[in-house]
Amino acid sequence: MTLQEFKENCAQIQREYTEKITSAADVASVEELRVAALGRKGALTELLKNLKDFSIEDKKTAGPLGNALKNTLTQAIEEKTAALQTKELNEQLNRVDLDLTLPARPVPCGKRHPLSVAQKRMTDILSKLGFTWAEGPWVEDEKHNFDMLNIPKHHPARDAQDTFFAQTGSPVSMVLRTHTSNVQSRYMEKHQPPLRIMAPGRVFRNDSLDATHSPVFHQIEGLYVDKNVSMADLKRDLSAFMKGLLGDKTEIRFRPSFFPFTEPSAEVDVKCVFCAGKGCPVCKGSGWIEMLGAGVVHPNVLKNCGIDPEKYSGYAFGMGVERLAMMMMNINDIRAFYENDLRLLNQF
Repeated sequence: MTLQEFKENCAQIQREYTEKITSAADVASVEELRVAALGRKGALTELLKNLKDFSIEDKKTAGPLGNALKNTLTQAIEEKTAALQTKELNEQLNRVDLDLTLPARPVPCGKRHPLSVAQKRMTDILSKLGFTWAEGPWVEDEKHNFDMLNIPKHHPARDAQDTFFAQTGSPVSMVLRTHTSNVQSRYMEKHQPPLRIMAPGRVFRNDSLDATHSPVFHQIEGLYVDKNVSMADLKRDLSAFMKGLLGDKTEIRFRPSFFPFTEPSAEVDVKCVFCAGKGCPVCKGSGWIEMLGAGVVHPNVLKNCGIDPEKYSGYAFGMGVERLAMMMMNINDIRAFYENDLRLLNQF
């Protein structure tokens, strides 16, 4: 084949396939033309095989001419395919009774869990009372969970029937923390008074699951240490907290109690909102629901953490988020928080 014949064949292929591509009626036809012209055995592919027989000078002319033709046909095929696809889509849309101006269907959005809502309200109030956020580990050594908090070795809380012990392979005995008070001992180890912290988080107790108890629940620890801190400061701040959380008409009471890490100690109860104090299964007929334990920090705890009990004093409290959330949201069973019932969750 001569160079002139090559040029004539190129012109013939361009005319023939340009005309066929232009008149193609559908995408399938365009694809057939692409294969016929540019495929492995296509007209242009077969023509370009003759380049091997040309001289170097003729190849300098024939090579670019063949590549230009390939690019021209490729562009024509792509443009025709896009035009036919748009046409087919428009025809399909015209056959469908669809109003594109209508608003889209609403997409369900996730919501904050009731416990997250409750915890945020509680921490917001504590923040206004001057408490700052502090955190600690869930898996804790007995030193910070018990020893530094003045809980003796023989105390029932350290038995397996009350505490989950963790097998970590460490020579140090580890537990799933039974309270967020471990944050208290760790924080006081590293900070000197004055200090005022809140420690929200998950805790673990070997309790049976019922309407007011769960083996896994959430707690907020509060700690205030400074000079001349007394039980009066504790009562003032907890009263302000409870009324800020549950309303000015909330009735609370302080009952003497005992905790190894506080002295004196108190239980704080709230009048049951489910029966208005008349007695029901939630309050176990007493008319009151125990909300938290509190007291003045025991001098031994301060000493264990490197704080001089002769110079400083403090108070501490620990509250269950679930129990307070039940009062806030009128939920009478703690298990409802963990059942993922959308009828409940969608209310918040």
